[in-house]
Amino acid sequence: MKLVIQIPCLNEEEVLPQTLADLPREVEGFDSVEWLVIDDGSTDKTAAVARECGVDHIVRFTQNKGLAVAFQAGIDAALKVGADVIVNTDADNQYRGADIELLVAPILEHRADLVVGDRNVRDHEEWSGVKKVLQSWGSWVVRHASETDVPDTTSGFRAYNQEAALRVNIVSRFTYTLETLIQAGKSDIAVSHVPVGTNPQTRDSRLFRSVPQYLARSIGTILRIYVGYEPLRFFLRLAAIIALGGTVLVGRWLYLWATEPGPTGHVQSLIVGVGLLIFALQLAMLGVIGDLLRANRVIAERTLLRVRKVELALGVMPDSLPGEPVGAGQRESIDS
Repeated sequence: MKLVIQIPCLNEEEVLPQTLADLPREVEGFDSVEWLVIDDGSTDKTAAVARECGVDHIVRFTQNKGLAVAFQAGIDAALKVGADVIVNTDADNQYRGADIELLVAPILEHRADLVVGDRNVRDHEEWSGVKKVLQSWGSWVVRHASETDVPDTTSGFRAYNQEAALRVNIVSRFTYTLETLIQAGKSDIAVSHVPVGTNPQTRDSRLFRSVPQYLARSIGTILRIYVGYEPLRFFLRLAAIIALGGTVLVGRWLYLWATEPGPTGHVQSLIVGVGLLIFALQLAMLGVIGDLLRANRVIAERTLLRVRKVELALGVMPDSLPGEPVGAGQRESIDS
């Protein structure tokens, strides 16, 4: 069995050697362990440093495409170089390389397809109180949206078996952590989690410039993904709330019309109530249309899964990794 540890990178020439030095070259249960770096359009010497540190495979973009795109490209490349299990970690050395054995254990024991490393955020001393509250709230929302019990949903320290990796389909360009978890929870992928340790912080996050920005983008990502997987439920619930308001207003007008002598007025209640009921009907129709689109998406995902399996069976190399060997066991990509 082969384990591939992938690391999405953006201008990490200073920290990358420390991260790689912490990663194992041998893990119990695997015949080989290989490293894969995804250089997401770095303007420094990230790729050169990766080669000097003995990285086995390098995927290199000519421009920055975002963490989610880099992660998806890494998954594709790892599968096509023969990975049976893929571990994703961050380039800032946040996660302890020694805990990779803990991360892959549920997969080796056939208890899970996807395993998420739980950082135990409440005991994370370097995080502010506000960040801890927001992370806990966000994880609660994602747990309910994905129907999983993962306590640390934003953790990027994850292990995928081949089947789970083949099913990964990232649409967002912001982050993969939320989307892949909701996707896994809404499919037949077995999700688990294990406690992992963290190293001292080496730099600030580059994923967002401020907490409000991260919060806004995360809420948008969660909402979009959830609606994509549960459109009928989402729109029917929203339609029911609006229809309730419309029914109350129309009922108020009917009550006043039936109980007050002469012209009752209160036409505003009737107009607004009917408008809300029409809007609720439109939302319900959107839910039906969304559910039909969801069925087409499921068919497309199943087709893509079969295509990926055929590519693996035929030994097709990834588009982002076609270069000539750089050294023993090393390959460098052409610019993507």
